[in-house]
Amino acid sequence: MATMAAAISTLSILLMAWTIKAVDGAGIGISYGRDASNLPPPVQVAQFLAHSTTFDCLKLFDADPATVQAFANTDLAVAVTMPNDLVANLTDLRFAHEWVRTNIVPRVDDTNIARILVGNEVISTANRSLVSSLVPAMQNLHTVLTSLSLQHRIKVASPQSLGVLSTSNPPSTGKFREGRVAEVMRPLLSFLRATGSPFMVNAYPFFGFAVDTLDYALFRPNPGVEDQHTGLIYSNMLDGQLDAVFSAMKHLGFDDVDIVIAETGWPSVGDPWELGVNVDNARDYNKNLVRHVSSGTGTPLMPNRTFEAYILSLFDENLKPGPLSQRNFGLFHPDLLPVYDIGVLRTEVESLVPSNFTPTQVDLLLFLVFFLQVGGQATAPVQTLNPTPSDSKRWCIPKPNTDVLLLQQNVEYVCGQGIDCTPIQPGGVCNFPDTVPAHAAFLMNEYYQAFGRNAFDCDFGRTGMITGIDPSTHPTLNSSFLPLENENLYPPMFLCRLRELRV
Repeated sequence: MATMAAAISTLSILLMAWTIKAVDGAGIGISYGRDASNLPPPVQVAQFLAHSTTFDCLKLFDADPATVQAFANTDLAVAVTMPNDLVANLTDLRFAHEWVRTNIVPRVDDTNIARILVGNEVISTANRSLVSSLVPAMQNLHTVLTSLSLQHRIKVASPQSLGVLSTSNPPSTGKFREGRVAEVMRPLLSFLRATGSPFMVNAYPFFGFAVDTLDYALFRPNPGVEDQHTGLIYSNMLDGQLDAVFSAMKHLGFDDVDIVIAETGWPSVGDPWELGVNVDNARDYNKNLVRHVSSGTGTPLMPNRTFEAYILSLFDENLKPGPLSQRNFGLFHPDLLPVYDIGVLRTEVESLVPSNFTPTQVDLLLFLVFFLQVGGQATAPVQTLNPTPSDSKRWCIPKPNTDVLLLQQNVEYVCGQGIDCTPIQPGGVCNFPDTVPAHAAFLMNEYYQAFGRNAFDCDFGRTGMITGIDPSTHPTLNSSFLPLENENLYPPMFLCRLRELRV
Protein backbone atom coordinates (compact mmCIF):
# COMPACT_ATOMS: atom_id res chain seq x y z
CA MET A 1 0.00 0.00 0.00
CA ALA A 2 2.91 2.33 0.70
CA THR A 3 4.14 1.78 -2.82
CA MET A 4 0.69 2.48 -4.20
CA ALA A 5 0.41 5.68 -2.15
CA ALA A 6 3.80 6.82 -3.43
CA ALA A 7 2.68 6.11 -6.98
CA ILE A 8 -0.48 8.15 -6.49
CA SER A 9 1.51 11.04 -5.06
CA THR A 10 4.12 10.97 -7.80
CA LEU A 11 1.64 10.74 -10.64
CA SER A 12 -0.54 13.46 -9.15
CA ILE A 13 2.44 15.79 -8.92
CA LEU A 14 3.32 15.02 -12.52
CA LEU A 15 -0.20 15.78 -13.67
CA MET A 16 -0.23 19.00 -11.67
CA ALA A 17 3.04 20.06 -13.25
CA TRP A 18 1.73 19.26 -16.71
CA THR A 19 -1.37 21.34 -16.09
CA ILE A 20 0.87 24.33 -15.52
CA LYS A 21 2.33 23.71 -18.97
CA ALA A 22 -1.05 24.35 -20.59
CA VAL A 23 -1.14 26.82 -23.45
CA ASP A 24 -0.62 30.24 -21.93
CA GLY A 25 -3.25 32.79 -22.82
CA ALA A 26 -1.99 35.44 -20.39
CA GLY A 27 -3.08 38.91 -21.46
CA ILE A 28 -5.13 37.74 -24.46
CA GLY A 29 -8.79 38.64 -24.10
CA ILE A 30 -11.93 38.55 -26.19
CA SER A 31 -14.69 41.12 -26.69
CA TYR A 32 -18.05 39.48 -26.08
CA GLY A 33 -20.65 41.51 -27.95
CA ARG A 34 -24.24 40.30 -28.05
CA ASP A 35 -25.77 42.39 -30.82
CA ALA A 36 -27.11 39.29 -32.54
CA SER A 37 -30.25 37.15 -32.69
CA ASN A 38 -28.67 33.69 -32.73
CA LEU A 39 -26.19 33.48 -29.86
CA PRO A 40 -25.93 30.72 -27.23
CA PRO A 41 -26.87 31.55 -23.61
CA PRO A 42 -24.21 33.38 -21.56
CA VAL A 43 -23.74 30.44 -19.16
CA GLN A 44 -22.75 28.19 -22.04
CA VAL A 45 -20.46 30.88 -23.44
CA ALA A 46 -18.79 31.37 -20.06
CA GLN A 47 -18.07 27.67 -19.65
CA PHE A 48 -16.75 27.46 -23.19
CA LEU A 49 -14.38 30.41 -22.73
CA ALA A 50 -13.18 29.30 -19.33
CA HIS A 51 -12.49 25.67 -20.15
CA SER A 52 -12.14 25.29 -23.91
CA THR A 53 -10.06 28.35 -24.82
CA THR A 54 -6.85 29.99 -23.66
CA PHE A 55 -8.45 33.41 -23.16
CA ASP A 56 -8.03 34.67 -19.62
CA CYS A 57 -10.00 37.92 -19.81
CA LEU A 58 -12.98 39.35 -21.63
CA LYS A 59 -14.71 42.64 -22.25
CA LEU A 60 -18.48 43.09 -22.06
CA PHE A 61 -20.15 46.07 -23.71
CA ASP A 62 -22.61 46.48 -20.84
CA ALA A 63 -23.08 45.23 -17.28
CA ASP A 64 -26.07 42.97 -17.86
CA PRO A 65 -26.51 41.12 -14.53
CA ALA A 66 -27.28 37.71 -16.04
CA THR A 67 -24.30 37.87 -18.36
CA VAL A 68 -21.91 38.97 -15.63
CA GLN A 69 -23.25 36.29 -13.31
CA ALA A 70 -22.61 33.66 -15.97
CA PHE A 71 -18.88 34.15 -15.46
CA ALA A 72 -19.03 33.42 -11.73
CA ASN A 73 -16.38 30.96 -10.55
CA THR A 74 -14.60 30.92 -13.92
CA ASP A 75 -11.53 32.98 -12.91
CA LEU A 76 -11.85 34.94 -16.15
CA ALA A 77 -11.10 38.63 -15.59
CA VAL A 78 -14.22 40.51 -16.68
CA ALA A 79 -14.41 44.13 -17.81
CA VAL A 80 -17.94 45.56 -17.72
CA THR A 81 -18.95 48.70 -19.59
CA MET A 82 -21.07 51.69 -18.71
CA PRO A 83 -22.70 52.67 -22.05
CA ASN A 84 -22.14 56.17 -23.39
CA ASP A 85 -25.72 57.24 -22.75
CA LEU A 86 -25.28 56.68 -19.00
CA VAL A 87 -21.88 58.33 -18.57
CA ALA A 88 -23.29 61.76 -17.75
CA ASN A 89 -25.42 60.23 -14.97
CA LEU A 90 -22.26 59.10 -13.20
CA THR A 91 -21.32 62.71 -12.51
CA ASP A 92 -23.94 62.44 -9.77
CA LEU A 93 -22.18 60.63 -6.93
CA ARG A 94 -25.46 59.22 -5.66
CA PHE A 95 -26.14 57.63 -9.03
CA ALA A 96 -22.60 56.21 -9.08
CA HIS A 97 -23.15 54.68 -5.62
CA GLU A 98 -26.43 53.12 -6.67
CA TRP A 99 -25.03 51.79 -9.95
CA VAL A 100 -22.08 50.11 -8.25
CA ARG A 101 -24.24 48.63 -5.49
CA THR A 102 -26.70 47.29 -8.06
CA ASN A 103 -24.36 46.07 -10.79
CA ILE A 104 -21.04 45.31 -9.09
CA VAL A 105 -21.42 44.57 -5.38
CA PRO A 106 -23.79 41.57 -5.73
CA ARG A 107 -21.27 39.79 -7.97
CA VAL A 108 -17.84 40.63 -6.57
CA ASP A 109 -17.72 37.56 -4.32
CA ASP A 110 -17.92 35.04 -7.14
CA THR A 111 -17.08 36.92 -10.35
CA ASN A 112 -13.66 38.34 -11.14
CA ILE A 113 -14.73 41.83 -12.18
CA ALA A 114 -11.43 43.52 -12.95
CA ARG A 115 -12.46 46.76 -14.66
CA ILE A 116 -15.34 49.13 -15.15
CA LEU A 117 -15.09 50.81 -18.55
CA VAL A 118 -16.75 54.20 -18.74
CA GLY A 119 -18.17 54.56 -22.23
CA ASN A 120 -16.51 53.63 -25.49
CA GLU A 121 -14.57 56.10 -27.65
CA VAL A 122 -16.21 58.97 -25.76
CA ILE A 123 -13.57 61.57 -26.60
CA SER A 124 -14.01 61.02 -30.35
CA THR A 125 -17.73 61.82 -30.22
CA ALA A 126 -19.06 65.21 -31.16
CA ASN A 127 -20.97 65.41 -27.87
CA ARG A 128 -19.19 68.08 -25.83
CA SER A 129 -21.34 67.43 -22.77
CA LEU A 130 -20.50 63.74 -22.88
CA VAL A 131 -16.79 64.41 -23.26
CA SER A 132 -16.75 66.85 -20.35
CA SER A 133 -18.56 64.28 -18.19
CA LEU A 134 -16.00 61.53 -18.75
CA VAL A 135 -13.34 62.21 -16.12
CA PRO A 136 -15.77 63.30 -13.36
CA ALA A 137 -17.75 60.11 -14.00
CA MET A 138 -14.59 58.00 -13.69
CA GLN A 139 -13.59 59.84 -10.51
CA ASN A 140 -16.99 59.20 -8.93
CA LEU A 141 -16.80 55.49 -9.74
CA HIS A 142 -13.36 55.29 -8.19
CA THR A 143 -14.62 57.13 -5.10
CA VAL A 144 -17.44 54.62 -4.68
CA LEU A 145 -15.09 51.65 -5.18
CA THR A 146 -12.72 53.14 -2.59
CA SER A 147 -15.56 53.49 -0.08
CA LEU A 148 -16.18 49.76 -0.54
CA SER A 149 -12.46 48.85 -0.40
CA LEU A 150 -12.64 47.61 -3.99
CA GLN A 151 -10.34 50.20 -5.59
CA HIS A 152 -7.35 47.86 -5.73
CA ARG A 153 -9.32 44.98 -7.20
CA ILE A 154 -11.48 46.88 -9.73
CA LYS A 155 -9.96 49.59 -11.89
CA VAL A 156 -11.77 52.29 -13.83
CA ALA A 157 -10.77 52.98 -17.44
CA SER A 158 -12.25 54.24 -20.72
CA PRO A 159 -11.38 52.89 -24.19
CA GLN A 160 -10.60 55.53 -26.82
CA SER A 161 -10.15 55.39 -30.57
CA LEU A 162 -7.08 56.39 -32.56
CA GLY A 163 -9.17 59.38 -33.58
CA VAL A 164 -7.88 61.21 -30.49
CA LEU A 165 -4.56 61.59 -32.35
CA SER A 166 -3.87 64.51 -34.67
CA THR A 167 -0.75 62.82 -36.08
CA SER A 168 0.32 59.19 -36.02
CA ASN A 169 2.81 58.83 -38.86
CA PRO A 170 5.66 58.50 -38.30
CA PRO A 171 4.92 57.01 -34.87
CA SER A 172 7.44 59.15 -33.01
CA THR A 173 5.48 62.28 -33.94
CA GLY A 174 2.21 61.08 -32.44
CA LYS A 175 0.24 63.83 -30.70
CA PHE A 176 -3.25 64.24 -29.31
CA ARG A 177 -5.63 66.63 -31.04
CA GLU A 178 -5.71 70.20 -29.85
CA GLY A 179 -8.76 71.81 -28.36
CA ARG A 180 -11.33 69.76 -26.50
CA VAL A 181 -9.40 66.51 -26.83
CA ALA A 182 -6.28 68.02 -25.30
CA GLU A 183 -8.33 69.59 -22.51
CA VAL A 184 -9.76 66.25 -21.39
CA MET A 185 -6.75 64.06 -22.18
CA ARG A 186 -4.47 65.50 -19.53
CA PRO A 187 -6.91 65.04 -16.61
CA LEU A 188 -7.81 61.58 -17.96
CA LEU A 189 -4.18 60.48 -18.00
CA SER A 190 -3.65 62.03 -14.57
CA PHE A 191 -6.53 59.97 -13.22
CA LEU A 192 -5.21 56.78 -14.82
CA ARG A 193 -1.75 57.35 -13.37
CA ALA A 194 -3.10 58.10 -9.89
CA THR A 195 -5.31 55.00 -9.81
CA GLY A 196 -2.95 52.56 -11.53
CA SER A 197 -5.26 52.10 -14.51
CA PRO A 198 -4.16 51.72 -18.16
CA PHE A 199 -4.91 53.89 -21.15
CA MET A 200 -7.06 51.66 -23.34
CA VAL A 201 -7.06 52.18 -27.09
CA ASN A 202 -9.04 50.61 -29.93
CA ALA A 203 -6.38 49.93 -32.57
CA TYR A 204 -7.40 48.55 -35.97
CA PRO A 205 -4.86 48.13 -38.76
CA PHE A 206 -7.88 46.97 -40.79
CA PHE A 207 -9.08 50.56 -40.98
CA GLY A 208 -5.66 51.95 -41.85
CA PHE A 209 -4.13 49.76 -44.56
CA ALA A 210 -3.95 50.27 -48.33
CA VAL A 211 -3.39 47.80 -51.16
CA ASP A 212 0.38 48.06 -50.87
CA THR A 213 0.43 47.77 -47.05
CA LEU A 214 -1.78 44.69 -46.59
CA ASP A 215 1.11 42.41 -45.57
CA TYR A 216 2.36 45.14 -43.22
CA ALA A 217 -1.07 45.25 -41.58
CA LEU A 218 -1.34 41.45 -41.28
CA PHE A 219 2.07 40.86 -39.63
CA ARG A 220 3.20 39.05 -42.77
CA PRO A 221 6.74 39.32 -44.13
CA ASN A 222 7.27 42.78 -45.63
CA PRO A 223 10.12 45.27 -46.18
CA GLY A 224 9.13 47.25 -43.08
CA VAL A 225 8.56 50.97 -42.64
CA GLU A 226 11.22 53.32 -41.28
CA ASP A 227 10.44 56.15 -38.90
CA GLN A 228 12.70 58.79 -40.40
CA HIS A 229 12.82 60.75 -37.14
CA THR A 230 14.22 57.87 -35.10
CA GLY A 231 15.59 55.43 -37.69
CA LEU A 232 13.48 52.67 -36.12
CA ILE A 233 12.05 50.04 -38.45
CA TYR A 234 8.44 48.91 -38.06
CA SER A 235 7.54 45.42 -39.23
CA ASN A 236 3.79 45.77 -38.67
CA MET A 237 1.14 48.48 -38.56
CA LEU A 238 -0.13 47.75 -35.05
CA ASP A 239 3.26 48.57 -33.54
CA GLY A 240 3.17 51.89 -35.36
CA GLN A 241 -0.28 52.67 -34.01
CA LEU A 242 0.68 51.81 -30.44
CA ASP A 243 3.90 53.81 -30.61
CA ALA A 244 1.99 56.82 -31.95
CA VAL A 245 -0.24 56.65 -28.86
CA PHE A 246 2.84 56.23 -26.66
CA SER A 247 4.49 59.27 -28.27
CA ALA A 248 1.37 61.37 -27.69
CA MET A 249 1.26 60.33 -24.05
CA LYS A 250 4.97 61.00 -23.65
CA HIS A 251 4.51 64.47 -25.13
CA LEU A 252 2.16 65.24 -22.22
CA GLY A 253 4.48 63.59 -19.69
CA PHE A 254 2.52 60.36 -19.17
CA ASP A 255 4.77 57.74 -20.76
CA ASP A 256 4.62 55.77 -17.48
CA VAL A 257 0.91 54.95 -17.94
CA ASP A 258 0.40 51.45 -19.32
CA ILE A 259 -1.28 50.91 -22.69
CA VAL A 260 -3.88 48.18 -23.29
CA ILE A 261 -5.33 47.22 -26.68
CA ALA A 262 -9.04 47.46 -25.87
CA GLU A 263 -10.18 46.27 -29.29
CA THR A 264 -8.56 44.95 -32.44
CA GLY A 265 -9.52 42.45 -35.08
CA TRP A 266 -10.18 41.70 -38.73
CA PRO A 267 -13.46 40.72 -40.45
CA SER A 268 -13.80 37.46 -42.36
CA VAL A 269 -16.69 38.52 -44.63
CA GLY A 270 -17.46 41.88 -46.19
CA ASP A 271 -19.15 43.69 -49.04
CA PRO A 272 -17.56 43.30 -52.49
CA TRP A 273 -16.07 46.77 -52.33
CA GLU A 274 -14.33 46.18 -48.98
CA LEU A 275 -10.62 45.59 -49.49
CA GLY A 276 -8.77 42.70 -47.85
CA VAL A 277 -11.79 41.06 -46.21
CA ASN A 278 -11.66 37.26 -46.26
CA VAL A 279 -11.17 34.34 -43.91
CA ASP A 280 -7.47 33.92 -44.67
CA ASN A 281 -6.67 37.53 -43.81
CA ALA A 282 -8.79 37.44 -40.65
CA ARG A 283 -7.06 34.27 -39.50
CA ASP A 284 -3.58 35.61 -40.27
CA TYR A 285 -4.18 38.91 -38.50
CA ASN A 286 -5.61 37.47 -35.30
CA LYS A 287 -3.24 34.51 -35.12
CA ASN A 288 -0.20 36.71 -35.70
CA LEU A 289 -1.58 39.27 -33.25
CA VAL A 290 -1.76 36.72 -30.44
CA ARG A 291 1.77 35.56 -31.18
CA HIS A 292 3.17 39.08 -31.42
CA VAL A 293 1.66 40.75 -28.34
CA SER A 294 2.53 37.72 -26.20
CA SER A 295 6.09 37.34 -27.46
CA GLY A 296 7.72 39.92 -25.21
CA THR A 297 9.22 41.69 -28.21
CA GLY A 298 7.17 44.83 -27.64
CA THR A 299 7.31 47.70 -30.10
CA PRO A 300 10.27 49.82 -31.30
CA LEU A 301 9.47 52.54 -28.72
CA MET A 302 8.23 50.10 -26.05
CA PRO A 303 10.59 47.13 -26.37
CA ASN A 304 10.75 43.96 -24.27
CA ARG A 305 7.18 43.87 -23.08
CA THR A 306 3.87 42.14 -23.70
CA PHE A 307 0.51 43.77 -24.29
CA GLU A 308 -2.90 42.96 -22.91
CA ALA A 309 -5.13 42.78 -25.98
CA TYR A 310 -8.83 42.11 -26.64
CA ILE A 311 -9.83 40.61 -29.97
CA LEU A 312 -13.07 41.75 -31.56
CA SER A 313 -15.03 39.63 -31.36
CA LEU A 314 -16.21 36.35 -29.92
CA PHE A 315 -19.13 35.97 -32.35
CA ASP A 316 -20.37 37.51 -35.57
CA GLU A 317 -23.15 39.94 -34.67
CA ASN A 318 -25.90 39.90 -37.28
CA LEU A 319 -27.80 42.89 -35.87
CA LYS A 320 -24.98 45.42 -36.13
CA PRO A 321 -25.52 48.28 -38.58
CA GLY A 322 -23.10 49.41 -41.25
CA PRO A 323 -21.11 47.51 -43.88
CA LEU A 324 -21.25 43.72 -43.97
CA SER A 325 -17.78 43.51 -42.43
CA GLN A 326 -19.06 45.08 -39.20
CA ARG A 327 -21.20 41.98 -38.63
CA ASN A 328 -18.40 39.50 -39.31
CA PHE A 329 -15.51 40.05 -36.89
CA GLY A 330 -16.32 36.89 -34.91
CA LEU A 331 -13.93 34.05 -34.14
CA PHE A 332 -16.71 31.52 -33.43
CA HIS A 333 -20.06 30.51 -34.86
CA PRO A 334 -23.09 30.40 -32.51
CA ASP A 335 -22.56 26.63 -32.14
CA LEU A 336 -19.10 27.45 -30.71
CA LEU A 337 -17.26 25.98 -33.67
CA PRO A 338 -14.44 28.23 -34.91
CA VAL A 339 -14.88 30.39 -37.99
CA TYR A 340 -11.14 29.81 -38.40
CA ASP A 341 -8.35 28.59 -36.16
CA ILE A 342 -6.01 31.05 -34.44
CA GLY A 343 -4.69 28.62 -31.82
CA VAL A 344 -6.86 29.60 -28.83
CA LEU A 345 -8.76 26.32 -28.47
CA ARG A 346 -7.60 23.61 -26.12
CA THR A 347 -8.85 20.32 -24.73
CA GLU A 348 -8.51 18.98 -21.21
CA VAL A 349 -6.09 16.33 -22.39
CA GLU A 350 -3.94 18.87 -24.23
CA SER A 351 -3.75 21.03 -21.12
CA LEU A 352 -2.29 18.11 -19.17
CA VAL A 353 0.35 16.99 -21.64
CA PRO A 354 3.92 18.15 -22.20
CA SER A 355 4.61 18.86 -25.87
CA ASN A 356 6.81 15.76 -26.26
CA PHE A 357 4.31 13.32 -24.72
CA THR A 358 2.30 11.01 -26.94
CA PRO A 359 -1.50 10.57 -26.60
CA THR A 360 -1.01 6.89 -25.71
CA GLN A 361 1.36 7.73 -22.86
CA VAL A 362 -0.90 10.40 -21.44
CA ASP A 363 -4.08 8.34 -21.60
CA LEU A 364 -2.33 5.48 -19.85
CA LEU A 365 -1.19 7.74 -17.00
CA LEU A 366 -4.57 9.39 -16.58
CA PHE A 367 -6.19 5.96 -16.37
CA LEU A 368 -3.54 4.73 -13.98
CA VAL A 369 -3.95 7.64 -11.57
CA PHE A 370 -7.72 7.38 -11.66
CA PHE A 371 -7.70 3.66 -10.95
CA LEU A 372 -5.35 4.05 -8.02
CA GLN A 373 -7.48 6.87 -6.64
CA VAL A 374 -10.77 4.95 -6.58
CA GLY A 375 -9.29 2.00 -4.76
CA GLY A 376 -8.32 -0.64 -7.31
CA GLN A 377 -5.78 -3.21 -6.13
CA ALA A 378 -2.70 -4.19 -8.08
CA THR A 379 -1.65 -7.81 -7.78
CA ALA A 380 1.48 -7.70 -9.93
CA PRO A 381 3.87 -5.19 -11.46
CA VAL A 382 2.34 -3.02 -14.14
CA GLN A 383 3.08 -3.91 -17.73
CA THR A 384 2.55 -1.65 -20.70
CA LEU A 385 -1.00 -1.24 -21.91
CA ASN A 386 -1.44 -0.35 -25.54
CA PRO A 387 -4.72 1.50 -25.92
CA THR A 388 -5.60 3.10 -29.22
CA PRO A 389 -6.95 6.54 -28.37
CA SER A 390 -9.35 8.18 -30.80
CA ASP A 391 -10.56 11.75 -30.90
CA SER A 392 -14.09 10.37 -31.17
CA LYS A 393 -13.73 8.24 -28.01
CA ARG A 394 -13.37 10.21 -24.80
CA TRP A 395 -14.57 9.60 -21.27
CA CYS A 396 -14.93 11.92 -18.28
CA ILE A 397 -13.39 10.87 -14.95
CA PRO A 398 -12.55 12.69 -11.68
CA LYS A 399 -9.16 14.30 -11.34
CA PRO A 400 -6.73 12.61 -8.96
CA ASN A 401 -7.03 13.46 -5.26
CA THR A 402 -10.25 15.43 -5.66
CA ASP A 403 -11.92 16.10 -2.32
CA VAL A 404 -14.74 13.63 -1.62
CA LEU A 405 -17.08 16.48 -0.67
CA LEU A 406 -16.59 18.03 -4.10
CA LEU A 407 -17.27 14.69 -5.77
CA GLN A 408 -20.45 14.30 -3.71
CA GLN A 409 -21.53 17.73 -4.95
CA ASN A 410 -20.94 16.48 -8.50
CA VAL A 411 -23.15 13.46 -7.80
CA GLU A 412 -25.96 15.64 -6.47
CA TYR A 413 -25.61 18.10 -9.35
CA VAL A 414 -25.79 15.41 -12.06
CA CYS A 415 -28.77 13.73 -10.41
CA GLY A 416 -30.54 17.09 -10.49
CA GLN A 417 -29.94 17.50 -14.22
CA GLY A 418 -32.15 14.66 -15.40
CA ILE A 419 -29.46 11.95 -15.52
CA ASP A 420 -30.71 8.53 -14.36
CA CYS A 421 -29.07 7.95 -10.99
CA THR A 422 -30.83 4.70 -10.08
CA PRO A 423 -27.77 2.58 -11.09
CA ILE A 424 -25.80 3.95 -8.11
CA GLN A 425 -28.64 3.52 -5.61
CA PRO A 426 -28.73 0.50 -3.26
CA GLY A 427 -29.47 -2.54 -5.38
CA GLY A 428 -28.47 -0.71 -8.56
CA VAL A 429 -26.05 -2.28 -11.01
CA CYS A 430 -23.44 0.42 -10.26
CA ASN A 431 -23.91 0.72 -6.52
CA PHE A 432 -20.85 -1.39 -5.74
CA PRO A 433 -18.28 -0.29 -4.81
CA ASP A 434 -20.39 1.96 -2.64
CA THR A 435 -17.93 4.88 -2.58
CA VAL A 436 -18.33 8.50 -3.57
CA PRO A 437 -15.40 8.48 -6.07
CA ALA A 438 -16.85 5.42 -7.82
CA HIS A 439 -20.35 6.88 -8.01
CA ALA A 440 -19.02 10.26 -9.12
CA ALA A 441 -16.95 8.64 -11.85
CA PHE A 442 -19.98 6.87 -13.26
CA LEU A 443 -22.29 9.90 -13.14
CA MET A 444 -19.76 12.48 -14.35
CA ASN A 445 -19.18 10.37 -17.44
CA GLU A 446 -22.93 9.86 -17.95
CA TYR A 447 -23.40 13.64 -17.86
CA TYR A 448 -20.46 14.25 -20.20
CA GLN A 449 -21.77 11.77 -22.77
CA ALA A 450 -25.37 13.01 -22.53
CA PHE A 451 -24.73 16.75 -22.79
CA GLY A 452 -22.57 16.88 -25.90
CA ARG A 453 -19.08 15.71 -24.87
CA ASN A 454 -17.71 19.25 -24.85
CA ALA A 455 -14.65 19.94 -22.72
CA PHE A 456 -16.71 22.13 -20.39
CA ASP A 457 -19.20 19.27 -19.88
CA CYS A 458 -16.43 17.49 -17.96
CA ASP A 459 -15.31 20.48 -15.97
CA PHE A 460 -17.38 20.10 -12.78
CA GLY A 461 -15.70 23.02 -11.09
CA ARG A 462 -12.36 21.82 -12.44
CA THR A 463 -12.67 18.45 -10.74
CA GLY A 464 -13.10 16.44 -13.95
CA MET A 465 -10.72 15.38 -16.69
CA ILE A 466 -11.10 13.75 -20.09
CA THR A 467 -9.29 10.54 -21.05
CA GLY A 468 -9.05 8.55 -24.26
CA ILE A 469 -8.91 5.23 -22.41
CA ASP A 470 -12.26 3.53 -21.98
CA PRO A 471 -12.42 2.79 -18.23
CA SER A 472 -14.88 -0.03 -18.91
CA THR A 473 -12.70 -2.10 -21.23
CA HIS A 474 -9.22 -1.91 -19.72
CA PRO A 475 -7.94 -4.22 -17.02
CA THR A 476 -6.66 -3.41 -13.61
CA LEU A 477 -2.93 -3.30 -12.92
CA ASN A 478 -2.22 -6.95 -13.66
CA SER A 479 0.87 -8.59 -15.04
CA SER A 480 -0.46 -8.72 -18.58
CA PHE A 481 -3.14 -7.16 -20.74
CA LEU A 482 -6.35 -9.06 -20.02
CA PRO A 483 -8.77 -9.86 -22.85
CA LEU A 484 -12.24 -8.39 -22.68
CA GLU A 485 -13.86 -11.71 -21.74
CA ASN A 486 -11.98 -11.87 -18.41
CA GLU A 487 -14.69 -9.87 -16.68
CA ASN A 488 -14.02 -11.51 -13.32
CA LEU A 489 -10.69 -9.66 -13.16
CA TYR A 490 -12.20 -6.20 -13.62
CA PRO A 491 -13.03 -3.96 -10.64
CA PRO A 492 -16.81 -3.87 -10.04
CA MET A 493 -17.04 -0.22 -11.00
CA PHE A 494 -15.52 -0.86 -14.41
CA LEU A 495 -17.59 -4.02 -14.84
CA CYS A 496 -20.68 -1.86 -14.31
CA ARG A 497 -19.62 0.46 -17.07
CA LEU A 498 -18.66 -2.46 -19.29
CA ARG A 499 -22.14 -3.94 -19.03
CA GLU A 500 -23.77 -0.60 -19.82
CA LEU A 501 -21.62 -0.06 -22.89
CA ARG A 502 -22.35 -3.54 -24.16
CA VAL A 503 -26.12 -2.96 -24.12
